[in-house]
Amino acid sequence: MLTDTQVVVRLFLAVVLGGIIGFEREKHNKGMAGLRTHMLVSVGSALIMLVSIHLFEIYAGKAPVDPARIAAGVVTGIGFLGAGTIIRSGESSVKGLTTAASLWTVSGIGLAIGCGFYIAGWATAVIAFTILYLLRRLPIEEEKQ
Repeated sequence: MLTDTQVVVRLFLAVVLGGIIGFEREKHNKGMAGLRTHMLVSVGSALIMLVSIHLFEIYAGKAPVDPARIAAGVVTGIGFLGAGTIIRSGESSVKGLTTAASLWTVSGIGLAIGCGFYIAGWATAVIAFTILYLLRRLPIEEEKQ
């Protein structure tokens, strides 16, 4: 059983890591989801993962409970949130795909932190921030958001 301190640490770590990605999106005025949205998605995902673990611990041996099913629901729900950030203008212009992908990624970060997979959460946050911040400088033709 997780202690209250472990729960709070996981939630705050999810906020920080999701915030790193959201800060990059907001700093560069990219997409419709910025710092607060990314932080909320990450901490919400962490909470849902913590609830999944808690339910599993409570009902272990009493009822069939699969924590992965709740996490899968998060991934599906975030897909809808991400779809809302994508804007199509004209025949060939699409904006918001990177922001949608970053929301999906911070959802995964939150789930990882929520279940205690700290290294994966930190590593993913660093990788995602690097992709968003550093690759912006490469002279490649890519979507513009």
